[in-house]
Amino acid sequence: MALASFSFCHRPSLGFPTPAAALSSRVSCSSHRLNTTLTEINNSGVIACLRANSVELALEAAGAALTGDISVASLLTATLFLIYLEVTMSTPGVFEILQELVQNHPRKIMGVIIFTASFGISVGTVLNAKDAKTAINAGAKFLMSPVIVKEIMDEVQGGEVLYIPGAMTPTEIFSAYNAGAKIVKVYPVTALGGTQYISALSKPFSHIPMVASQGIKIDSIGEYIAQGASAVVLSDAIFDKEAMGQRNFNTIHELARLAASQGVKAVEREKWCMLNSSIR
Repeated sequence: MALASFSFCHRPSLGFPTPAAALSSRVSCSSHRLNTTLTEINNSGVIACLRANSVELALEAAGAALTGDISVASLLTATLFLIYLEVTMSTPGVFEILQELVQNHPRKIMGVIIFTASFGISVGTVLNAKDAKTAINAGAKFLMSPVIVKEIMDEVQGGEVLYIPGAMTPTEIFSAYNAGAKIVKVYPVTALGGTQYISALSKPFSHIPMVASQGIKIDSIGEYIAQGASAVVLSDAIFDKEAMGQRNFNTIHELARLAASQGVKAVEREKWCMLNSSIR
């Protein structure tokens, strides 16, 4: 941001910050918050994603996961998604759910996954800046989508909310990063080859943080991170369909604890390996 070209940048200070200094301070603060969210995701290694068919079930399941040491959560509707929690478009009150979770778990990193709605054999993409703004106002710290949405990228540019666009091919991943993405979601990773695909991508794109998403199990978290992923998205692996159907929140809590533990161990192991490599 070229602030130096503005004439008021050079006005003498009378003890108060100049408009340019105030703006610079806000930008710096926003950048710090965004980087904090990115760091939390990288340190946790796991983003939990929940799909629920009612507000009540969504809140109870999310609460079980959040108390199971999951630190990064996401909620979804076919339009919006809070990373940890996916609420279908037919569920009323998605933004109210997000607000309640943020209020009850203020130290957790909540996000919203801007998703798509499927109708028959076609896919209607419900991805726009309006939904992104609503999610941000509800307390989302990050937004995630299955594709690159330039409208959302432009909306969050220079702000404090992290946007994680989805990409499938090397060209899409590189394009998302060049467009300003700090981290890119590789989706659908299992269908593309799983850990082998992440390993292949990490060779030319070692400078691009990647989140692996789709069909990942808890016991494969370590392998994904070892092969180059910064984190993984877990859905049914934590929010087990049978447990959800039986409202067995103890199982969800234990799965969340296990996933969180595996994620942290995998991240720490990778840091140790990188440190050893740099010393040699």
